[in-house]
Amino acid sequence: MSKKVLQFEYEKETKNSVRYKEVPDEGTAPIVGTLYVQKWFAGSSQSIEITIEKKD
Repeated sequence: MSKKVLQFEYEKETKNSVRYKEVPDEGTAPIVGTLYVQKWFAGSSQSIEITIEKKD
């Protein structure tokens, strides 16, 4: 198993959600890319952090 902590920054609001774009580590490609989070949860957060775990 391997874990990775991903950083996302605010991109724009849509009708019911907030769109965040991944900030990849320098020299690496994004793992998730774009992430949509419902407005009721995202609130006014300008950045979010997601932990993703790969189970082998």
